[in-house]
Amino acid sequence: MSDILCLYYSRSGNTKKAMLEMAETLGAELVELHDAVERGGWKGWLRCGMDAMKKTTQPLSHFETDRPLEDYRLVILGTPVWAGRCSSVMRAFLKDHGQKLQRVAYVVTRSSDGKNEEVYDQMDLYTARPHQAAVSLRSGSVGYAFWQEEFLRQVRELLKK
Repeated sequence: MSDILCLYYSRSGNTKKAMLEMAETLGAELVELHDAVERGGWKGWLRCGMDAMKKTTQPLSHFETDRPLEDYRLVILGTPVWAGRCSSVMRAFLKDHGQKLQRVAYVVTRSSDGKNEEVYDQMDLYTARPHQAAVSLRSGSVGYAFWQEEFLRQVRELLKK
């Protein structure tokens, strides 16, 4: 049983791909979050943007982890960036469970050129302590592999402490 948890939401598959790679590399448990909202197609895309801008959330679907959230050495949260904010699905998780997270790191995926690093601070508002590592990845970009490896290096250093 791993003491690292990779927990994510992915609408289009980009965040899922990034988190699968992270979990495999780190030997981490991997859990995907969902809510009951239909988020597919162009209507779902619009709904996601509106939810993010308004900071609205819906109840999460049931999810299970191997151990209580507070017992992980590190929880890595993965979310797409919607309208300059974390996804409403991740926001719902953070509202409900963020205070249980003692040691967090963030993986945000984006389609724009901007790194959207302000999303880290938005997510920190819900956690017991600020994030200790973070990365903003753009699928298909030239620097994707470099930044992913840099994030993994940071995480490995963090886990030595």
